[in-house]
Amino acid sequence: MSEPTNVPQLKLRPPQRFAHALRRHGVEYLFGQSNPPGLTLAAEDLGIRQIGYRQENSGTYMADGYARATGKVPVVTAQNGPAATLLVPGLAECLSASVPILAIVQDVGPDNQDRNAFQELDQMELFKGVAKWIRRVTTAERIEDYVDMAFTAAASGRPGPAVLLVSMALLNEREEKPVPARFACLGHYPLDRTQADPINIATAAALLANARAPIVYAGGGVIGSGAQQELRALQELAHLPVATSTMGKGSVDETHPLSVGVIGYFMATRGMAKFARPLVTEADVVLLIGNRTNQNGTDSWTLLPRGATYIHIDVDPLEIGRNYEAVRLQGDAKLTLAALNTALATHNLDQRKAARAGLENTLQAARASHREEVAAVTTSDAAPIRPERFMAELEKQLADDHIIAADASFSSIWVTNFLAATGTRRFLTPRGQAGLGWGFPMAMGARIGQPERPVCCVVGDGGFGHVWSELETARRHGIKVVVAVMNNAVLGYQKHAEDAGLGRHTGVCDFAPVDHAAIAEACGVKGIRVERAADIAAAIASALAAPGSVVIDIIADPNAVPPVTVFTRLPHY
Repeated sequence: MSEPTNVPQLKLRPPQRFAHALRRHGVEYLFGQSNPPGLTLAAEDLGIRQIGYRQENSGTYMADGYARATGKVPVVTAQNGPAATLLVPGLAECLSASVPILAIVQDVGPDNQDRNAFQELDQMELFKGVAKWIRRVTTAERIEDYVDMAFTAAASGRPGPAVLLVSMALLNEREEKPVPARFACLGHYPLDRTQADPINIATAAALLANARAPIVYAGGGVIGSGAQQELRALQELAHLPVATSTMGKGSVDETHPLSVGVIGYFMATRGMAKFARPLVTEADVVLLIGNRTNQNGTDSWTLLPRGATYIHIDVDPLEIGRNYEAVRLQGDAKLTLAALNTALATHNLDQRKAARAGLENTLQAARASHREEVAAVTTSDAAPIRPERFMAELEKQLADDHIIAADASFSSIWVTNFLAATGTRRFLTPRGQAGLGWGFPMAMGARIGQPERPVCCVVGDGGFGHVWSELETARRHGIKVVVAVMNNAVLGYQKHAEDAGLGRHTGVCDFAPVDHAAIAEACGVKGIRVERAADIAAAIASALAAPGSVVIDIIADPNAVPPVTVFTRLPHY
């Protein structure tokens, strides 16, 4: 990195030092609510715009979506005490989903600690379970050191949350002190890519070249690493079928003749990959890439074959072999896949090439069977509306460069199974912790980061109820997102899972009727209520063409359940 010479040394107060350091790392936005005010004002003076959330948890969800959509490290800010506690859910998701984020949190000054100061809380302990790095800054001379360390911690290795606790006393200091010039820009990820051991890469290449029935199972780490092109090259070079997890959706084009689709715990009736299941269960070599092999992604560890040989590419050494003993390819997915492709090119791949036609025929037949199986619900004119009917129409109208976000629970399953990963579409789902309320704010963050791309999100009424207030935020900041609310007046996953597992459900799973279109209008956002399937196409077209955010309130069938294995026990499945 070349460094400018003869750079004049600035003299700055602590808030200005923070702001200059953030700008050096490429920060364009603070997701905040004014606190810490001195830092926020100094940042605004440098052109760093504040996106003012209505509640702190939504701020972290916006930052999460921004990070996933841009490859940049976002910054969320908050006051100490109660406000700080509301950052915890969003940071937990980022920790599990390997998304970098920097939280700058106001802290009680050292002179007032342990005196029951206003909103005093042990914030070091608060964040220990949801951050990979936490530090407290109390002296002006160390500001740049800690900011640089925070970005490095967030963006390097397995990305995740970093937390800086900033003393109020420090931010109130008025003395201007000289600041040594720095030039490093660390606000992007992955930072410091590494490649797996060449010996293990050679072993993996030989296994794949000589396998009888290999398969690739790509997780969210492929997208986090930006390794989509390397994976697609592998798919073509070695004639390999590729399946993805929910967070890995979009790693390969799902219209490719060797793409399996998304696999996991929703491969029951009407699941997109149901008829391709034997390709997974009968595999003899499984290549895992950026994949946590978690419970949902493996259908409670029953889907992937125990007798297979596993190869696992992951930046986190602890994920390799966590659930399936594997050839260890510890390193960045992009670099390691490129090296694996190079190694495979030296092998005789005639066996793989000869198997390709049969694989393509198998997958073509599986897709045809899936289309036939879902036809009754994707074309249904029933009222209340089948979610699959709405998704089928949405698929027709989405652009190839759309960013699609979804809440956890049913919403992400509808999106995963009924919208196709084609072109440059991106899919954002909070599957690290799978909490409710992420979808809409996450979509807002993606739109902030990629303002030239259309953004749509699908949420349930249960999850949307957490974050209605951010409709005003979207209007105030001019953030356009099309929000489709599956309004079935029920906490769907909870109710149906209880019924499937216990034969009955608790008494708070059903909601009173809510008009989400009216809520949107009350916030100055366009709302469209859809009660008939015949009106779906026009509603979507109107929403996509509107200049600002739109809420489509779909009156959905409360008994419509996605293809989750456990739901097959339900009498109305």
